[in-house]
Amino acid sequence: MASSSSSPPSSKKFILRTSEKEFFKIDENAARLSQTLKFMIEDLGDSNNLIPVPNVNSKILSKVIEYCNKHVVADNPESKTAEDEIKQWDKDFLKVDQETLFELILAANYLNIKGLLDLTCQAIADIIKSKSPEEVRRSSTSSMILLLKKKLKFEGNINGPL
Repeated sequence: MASSSSSPPSSKKFILRTSEKEFFKIDENAARLSQTLKFMIEDLGDSNNLIPVPNVNSKILSKVIEYCNKHVVADNPESKTAEDEIKQWDKDFLKVDQETLFELILAANYLNIKGLLDLTCQAIADIIKSKSPEEVRRSSTSSMILLLKKKLKFEGNINGPL
């Protein structure tokens, strides 16, 4: 079973099952950064700690858990994690290829993790901002954005322009 990176202790751990049937442990506090997981946890009650995440692969879920673990610590009022440290961590976290970045957007959307969705969408906006309109049209970013729009509209998660 794959393990998550360090997170603050809580009373309960959950096991997330990916689309490839791999398993990841996540602390309840970190899981609750995801509105989707939060509602699933509430629905499960104490009956089960296995949560299927069929729309997310193992590579991306591992990154999502890493994000949640870091941000649940940062959001803790007792945490001494400085805002500048989190901003630098986020910047380092986003040092991934564009395909991974788009997969993180899809996962953040599916899992309803607003902070991660905002962070990853801003990263794409920054990539586009540095290019001319012609460069954007010719780039892989443009085709990835079209695929992302189609997938999100197909899932019924967005209305209007993206």
